[in-house]
Amino acid sequence: MAISGVAVRGPCQEKKAVRVQKSSFSPTTSSPEGDKDQSSRGGMETTMLWMTVSCALAALLATFLMMYYWWPAQLVKVLIWALCKLRRVKVKYFEHEGYKFCYFTYGKPGAQPSMLMFHGFSLSKEMWLEAIKYAPKDVHIICVDLPGHGETTCLQGESYTGIEQAKRMHQFVEYSGLNRKPFHLVGISMGGLVAGIYAALYPSDVYCLSLFCPAGLKYPTDNDFVKRLKEMEKHKDFKNNPLIPLTINQLNKMAKVGFYNFSWNPGEQLMQGFLDSRKAHFSFYTKCLLDFSSVESRYSLQDNISKIRAPTQVIWGKNDKILDSTGGKIFADAMPSCQVHMLDRCGHFIIIERPRKSMQLILEFGASACGEKKKK
Repeated sequence: MAISGVAVRGPCQEKKAVRVQKSSFSPTTSSPEGDKDQSSRGGMETTMLWMTVSCALAALLATFLMMYYWWPAQLVKVLIWALCKLRRVKVKYFEHEGYKFCYFTYGKPGAQPSMLMFHGFSLSKEMWLEAIKYAPKDVHIICVDLPGHGETTCLQGESYTGIEQAKRMHQFVEYSGLNRKPFHLVGISMGGLVAGIYAALYPSDVYCLSLFCPAGLKYPTDNDFVKRLKEMEKHKDFKNNPLIPLTINQLNKMAKVGFYNFSWNPGEQLMQGFLDSRKAHFSFYTKCLLDFSSVESRYSLQDNISKIRAPTQVIWGKNDKILDSTGGKIFADAMPSCQVHMLDRCGHFIIIERPRKSMQLILEFGASACGEKKKK
């Protein structure tokens, strides 16, 4: 019906118009059902992500527990690998004249002499990792496993006296090209014996020499530890050798003798893993100890001190129960020009017990040696 030319719609027509008007906006306005679908999909994706992460963490935890309880030696290897990554060292290998040498490097060669480090008896290159933590980034360091130790192989029938080991490490130095420039040679205990003899035999290779409690010196009297070793050697009682522990009890005893204050307890499983990783080396360790402590090799560092030409420093822990700290004075009497540092409250394993101080002394001595040679 129309009144005065104006169209009038009925109720049904008005509702229809409203519906049409609303529907015209539908393409740009999301519906409640759509919002619920998107929220549901987002929630499912988040749940799936957390499930994946949880499964991965559970798998890692299960692997860790299996290694911890059943294969602790493998766990020790993984922890060492992680520590090498943390310290930014690169593990390398090469084969030469029947030997497969393993070593790691830190930094790159630069203006300062590179450092070559020899570890102690029955240990490996990894003993230097804690000290490397305090080394500047511009220092170049090479830590090598001595023959039969760590991942460097040994040859049956070979001799491992101090002199023979020094000759073998000269093969490593020549083949690696490290002797293109004189380097700073560092050694501890048996590694100190080898380093000192190396400096005497190959003086042109060595820029300066740092020795931590080196073996191979002649003492007026034997201390209790050396007396015990000689007694075991006499009776061929090698299974109770404190330097080659086979049980956790023996390992604890070695720690008490080697450290001034050994308070760190890694737990029995990790200690067992450390022992298990060494089992294959037991026969070699026994032969090596007999060779470098034999009559012909026992005082070989003392016999060669007069041939050392490089500036030398000797570092000793005052509380060393394995190699008596009077060795510092014995060395100084034989080489008056050497620097001797005696560390308070420190045992035989200086580089592990006092890593920061050890690295500081090495670096300061190397810088001092460089300064003295530049003046000349």
